[in-house]
Amino acid sequence: MTGTLAGALAARKIPTQPDRLTAEVEGFVENVEGTPVITRIRVHYKVRVPQGKREEAERAIQVHEKGCPVAQSVKRGIQIEWDGRIEEDV
Repeated sequence: MTGTLAGALAARKIPTQPDRLTAEVEGFVENVEGTPVITRIRVHYKVRVPQGKREEAERAIQVHEKGCPVAQSVKRGIQIEWDGRIEEDV
């Protein structure tokens, strides 16, 4: 998902390197019928954007999941939650 978000930001001329896009990911494992199963994934993005690019970055974060093959595949059996914090250069 992070790679798809990076592509969406790049399409909007928002740089993601070096260290301008990071993701913290948590996986939640539950016992389902006696078997440990990943039931939920939470992704928290941190994006640092050039001044004036906040709105475009917010839009990229909102739509990236729809274009992500991993998210589209995984969400069939695992709930995906995500959010993003945007910091704008001054």
